[in-house]
Amino acid sequence: MAPPAPVRVPFDAVILAGGEARRLGGADKPGLTVGGRSLVEHVVAAVSGAGTTVVVGPERPIPGVLFAREDPPRSGPVAALAAGLDEVAAPWVVLLAGDLPFMTAAHVTALLEAAPGAQEPRGVVMVDDGGREQWLAGAWPAAPLKAALAAYQGRSLKGLLGPLVAVRLALPGRPWFDCDTMDDLEEARMNVLNEWTVLACQELGIDPARVDRDLILDLTKEVAHGVARPAAPLTAYLLGLAQGAGTAPDDAVAKLITLAKNWGQATAETLTDS
Repeated sequence: MAPPAPVRVPFDAVILAGGEARRLGGADKPGLTVGGRSLVEHVVAAVSGAGTTVVVGPERPIPGVLFAREDPPRSGPVAALAAGLDEVAAPWVVLLAGDLPFMTAAHVTALLEAAPGAQEPRGVVMVDDGGREQWLAGAWPAAPLKAALAAYQGRSLKGLLGPLVAVRLALPGRPWFDCDTMDDLEEARMNVLNEWTVLACQELGIDPARVDRDLILDLTKEVAHGVARPAAPLTAYLLGLAQGAGTAPDDAVAKLITLAKNWGQATAETLTDS
């Protein structure tokens, strides 16, 4: 007999996408892009199974999403959560930050499946690699959360959510990773590059271990800077053709980098040849 299908937990989602992003120089952090999508769009995609998705922050062209603002604006995460909860009708609410590039629908499902089914349900919060609770990555029973919020006078999410926690959940893939700094953003973008490299190699029948990605990136950077931006992908393509044909020398990348660095001199000599 086949095992019974898991019971789907009805939920709404609240995504906090405001704040001042001081460590990013005041940039519009949720609007920064990773892998061709804004950070907040990554998070919205992760809660695609929600009945209602509420983004607390400035309105953006994201279809199927409700937008709300805390009053007054930028008055902190507790006020932002309160604004989002006003739109929640489902028995469970998934609360996420708006800058979680590694969060997926599978992680959200895992949160909800870990929720205890007691008569008095309590919440699930993700923990990072060090076991620290990530208060903007969790699933909460809506009614107890609304009741706790109505009685809460503090300003920290930990003070509000801590008493409601039943499960602290560690998940693979670092879904709790947020982009607080430019280094974090660069790490997220490099992770996308890693995934793309593996998938592209699979499509092309290439062993990813044979691809010196960083060396190729150095090459394209030098060509884009020293020659012209469109010349970078063209050069990588020509290099691939030469390697496939067996005509590329062992030091082909080094020679191309040197050529790009000396491009001004090389073109001057070419143009003055008689």
